[in-house]
Parts: sequence; C-alpha cells; structure tokens
Amino acid sequence: MDPDRTQINLYLAPLRGLTDYTFRNVFSRHFGGLDLAVTPFIPTLDTSRIKPSHLNDVLPQNNHRLPIVPQIIGNRAEKFIPLATRLFELGHETVNWNLGCPFPMVAKKQRGSGLLPYPEKIEAFLEKAVAAIPNRLSVKTRLGRKSPDEILKLMPIFNRYPLKEIIIHPRTGQQMYTGSPDLETFQKCLTLSQHRVVYNGDITSPAVFQTLCTRFPDIRHWMIGRAVVANPFLPAILKAGRDDFAVKVETFRIFYEDLFDHYRQVFSGPGHLLDRMKGFWTYFSRSFQNAHRIRKKIHRAHKLQHYVEIVARFFDQEAVWL
Repeated sequence: MDPDRTQINLYLAPLRGLTDYTFRNVFSRHFGGLDLAVTPFIPTLDTSRIKPSHLNDVLPQNNHRLPIVPQIIGNRAEKFIPLATRLFELGHETVNWNLGCPFPMVAKKQRGSGLLPYPEKIEAFLEKAVAAIPNRLSVKTRLGRKSPDEILKLMPIFNRYPLKEIIIHPRTGQQMYTGSPDLETFQKCLTLSQHRVVYNGDITSPAVFQTLCTRFPDIRHWMIGRAVVANPFLPAILKAGRDDFAVKVETFRIFYEDLFDHYRQVFSGPGHLLDRMKGFWTYFSRSFQNAHRIRKKIHRAHKLQHYVEIVARFFDQEAVWL
C-alpha cells in the first residue's frame, strides 16, 4: 500500500551527543522532510533551582527552524513537575517522558527503559505528573527492559491518562540496537492503545519505509534518528516518495562544512570538537563507499588539523555516495 505522502509526519529521534540544536538548525538549513524533533533528554535534578545551561538545548532562541518537543528523563514525579513547568514557561506546550533509553548506566537507576519492569511505579508517576504539569505529556518507550511482553502490562495504564501520543521503539532495552524490531508486539500495542502511536526504529531506506507503511497502514507519524544522521537526504525522499537529489556528495559536503563551522564556534577546545566530529562520522561514513576505511582514518586522527586534512582529502578524491 502506497502511503498518502501528505499525511506523513516525520520526527527526528533524540540522539544524545548528536541531534542537539546545532545539528537541528544546520540540518534544517540544507535539508527538509522533518516536521518535528524530540530533543535529547534533559535529566531531572535534585535541586529546585534550574540553571539556564541545563536548558540550553531547548531555549527558544536556539531553536528557530525545526519545532521541538523537549524530552525529560527521570523517575520521580516531584522532580519532573517543576522541570516540565519551567519548559512550559519557555513556550513548550508538550514534553516527552523518556521510558526508552537502553544504556545500562541509565537503566540501572530505574530511568529510561530501566523503569519498564515496574508498571506500578509508572502509574504512580503518571498519576502525580499528568495532573500537575501544564504541558501535554507524550511518552517514548521500548517494549520492555528484558521482555517485550512488559509493554502489554503498560498499555492499559497509558490508556488511563490523556497522553499526547506514545512513541514506541519495538525492541527491548537490553537489545540496545541489535536484532530486528519486534513488529508482532508492536502490532499488539496498536490494537491496545487508545492514543496515537508513533513508530520508531530502523527506518533506514525508502524500501524499508514502504514495507512498514504497508504493514501498518494506520500509522501517520514516524520517528527516524540514526538514519537521518547517516543520510540527511532521507526524510525529504520519504516525504516525496522519490529521490530528486542529483549531486549528493557536493550537497552533503556543504552541509558538513556548515555543521563543522558551527560546532567550532560552540566548543571551547579542539579536543571536544574532534570528539564530536568523530561521533558524527560513525554515521556519516555509512552513506559512502569504503565506509570502513574513512571511518578508520578519522578514528585514528588525534589532532584536529590532521582530521581536517583527512576529511578534505576524502571529499576531494575518494567520496562516492552509495
């Protein structure tokens, strides 16, 4: 079934250390297709005083191109409420609660996907938070921490609260990003949910997207993350249903150089800038032939100037888009 492209809504997934406001703004200058971004999570704090630096990524003056929904991670409603309220004062009418972060250092604190085995704690959180915050609340979740069946106990709980939507990545937290998405359990969630459901996970190509649209014809909202960083042309291609980009390497290089220049203004030292760029090239390289070779060269660069020379030589002599 060919989707109605006018009904497709594409969200940028939150990728900590990658999809911050600098990336979002530069992306939106060069590419299209995204309707909204959920920001990398803001942790709740043990102090009542919220420093401006804690909210830097979601300040209105830093987000003038792509609409955003701030994401909060935490397991205590009394800490969540003042942060959500402050975000409302900044103009954010919706906030997202992170129930999906798979990383063990987060999960062991019963945050992110680490909270999913405890439905009674999730219900207690929602009971306090939803009534107290001025924002609408959306939830981003996985199927569970250890078992995909964990979410089946959570869907009736979610249904009892006026959530904006539920974003579901159909893997468990322990899977991280390995294995295949569990589409059978995702289908069960669609059947159980009284809220709008957003699909998130492994939308890596137009062919994959077409398969998912055929499998889930009622889904209108989709979230993509790693694939956008790897191939920033992808959202516009999915929206249009065709690939009209003729000079991808040249277009991507202009985007990359703009991104690099903006991060050079953000970071105070060359080491931080180099680390950030290495993180991006883990994904950028996937769209080029001989991805392993350029990724290996960049990873071995220990000086910023050496890195700059490697990337310039790659674009001038080697870069071939897949």
